[in-house]
Amino acid sequence: MTKHIFVTGGVASSLGKGLTAASLGRLLKQRGLKVVIQKLDPYINVDPGTMNPFEHGEVFVTDDGGETDLDLGHYERFIDENLTTESNATTGSIYSAVIAAERHGEYLGKTVQVIPHITDEIKRRIKVLATEDTDVLITEVGGTVGDIEILPFLEAIRQFRLDVGENNICYVHVTLVPYIGPSGEHKTKPTQHSVTELRSAGIQPHAIVCRSNEPISDDLERKISRLSNVPFEGVVNAPDASSLYEIPLLLNEEGLDSYICDSLGLDNPEPDLDDWRALVSRVVSATARVRIGLIGKYVSLVDAYLSVVEALNHAGAHHGVQVEIDWIQAEEVEGMLSEGRLKDLDGIVIPGGFGERGIEGKIAAAGFTRENDIPCLGLCLGLQCMTIDFARNVLELERAHSSEFDPSSPHPVIDLMESQRDVSDMGGTMRLGTYVAQLKPESQVSAIYGEDVVSERHRHRYEFNSRYRAKFEDTNFVCSGESPDGRLVEFIELKDHPFWVATQAHPEFKSRPDRPAPLFRAFVEAALHRAEGRNPQLLQMEEEFSN
Repeated sequence: MTKHIFVTGGVASSLGKGLTAASLGRLLKQRGLKVVIQKLDPYINVDPGTMNPFEHGEVFVTDDGGETDLDLGHYERFIDENLTTESNATTGSIYSAVIAAERHGEYLGKTVQVIPHITDEIKRRIKVLATEDTDVLITEVGGTVGDIEILPFLEAIRQFRLDVGENNICYVHVTLVPYIGPSGEHKTKPTQHSVTELRSAGIQPHAIVCRSNEPISDDLERKISRLSNVPFEGVVNAPDASSLYEIPLLLNEEGLDSYICDSLGLDNPEPDLDDWRALVSRVVSATARVRIGLIGKYVSLVDAYLSVVEALNHAGAHHGVQVEIDWIQAEEVEGMLSEGRLKDLDGIVIPGGFGERGIEGKIAAAGFTRENDIPCLGLCLGLQCMTIDFARNVLELERAHSSEFDPSSPHPVIDLMESQRDVSDMGGTMRLGTYVAQLKPESQVSAIYGEDVVSERHRHRYEFNSRYRAKFEDTNFVCSGESPDGRLVEFIELKDHPFWVATQAHPEFKSRPDRPAPLFRAFVEAALHRAEGRNPQLLQMEEEFSN
């Protein structure tokens, strides 16, 4: 029978519940267990697909086309498993399902209520992932204990103990132990109140993960143990780490995974963490640096580009360098072209996004990298901006643009496919999830991937306009990847350039700490070569790291 671990949080948001769940998943997987992780989100949106990146951060996309919470990216990167749409459920989707069932008469005219109908639907979302081959299902409950939105979820997971039995369930509560500067000490009172709030909902935590800026003392952990009715062994400390990939090691050193395995009656051997320790060592010991400019629309909230940042970090660890990101607001790029800021970069990433704001800055950045031999990686909208730059400034197609931003453009080199034009629901025109691409033999991307057929995840509406393809391919612009039927351009590149490559996909979603996305790996390598050319000492540092 599947064992269940529920991760809740208290005191404040953004404490790291998702990273705790992901780290615990990695530790259990290294013990030989089949682990699946899901996120229950209390917001009323059906999914985060239409939410403002400034408010919600990145929308993570699964293989099957689910637009999900960014924590699923953490889950996938840590446990190295591809999750599905079912791994993310929101209040909006749960209520929608219950209301639809009521409209279809499935409740036989009964009064529909939060208990049992909403809580039953929450439990159904959990149970659907508890398949026969799943040893452990970790469920993170979003929000903070005490929020009104979270109450149905707490009630559902409280009932779950009765449904599956005491021996098959473990509640892990992540809380804050703040440091008060004037008094020079960590305070446990917020944790006490948070646990009291959780217990008032009928849930007694089995373990408490204490987040802090610095390690806390055993005496404080004993105090929390006594006041929360949790065994001392179940109170663990997770201080701030220099790298998020250190967190599994910290939790293992605190004994959290062993304690939870004992609580659930799992007698699997200790986790094999040698490869993970080697990964962390590569991350923290790298001394050489490459400076990468990220030309974004949402740079004031770095979580809006979380997977891009992590994919760059994965590639950096692979090459033994630290990636230093220069966050550049797209709207300000045109004013920087005469300055040295862009030219001093070792590479530039033009990531995805929606809406007209900042588009001209992204196009200008694409042109600047093309003309100055600066490695450039375009992702989704980045491909479109690079295409527009080339159309305007090389092909001399006046006012070339995307029909998304200029419907009256005489040269819509980026446009909707014909099959999408009559779809009234804009969501119905999105390409979401994994799509296969055929790579052009002997192209740069084919060499990067080491194969001719690849699959990457997508999240976009507009495409390269194939009516202009012949004009582009008469130059050094190469459409180096296309859909199997040849209708859609998936990859582009530029001959005789160190690295000017883009994809309509989002390869960052499939990058892993120990297996970086191929395009990111090759891009950081190109950026490193540029950095070495300007600073020969970097080459020596890289060689020392490799040795």
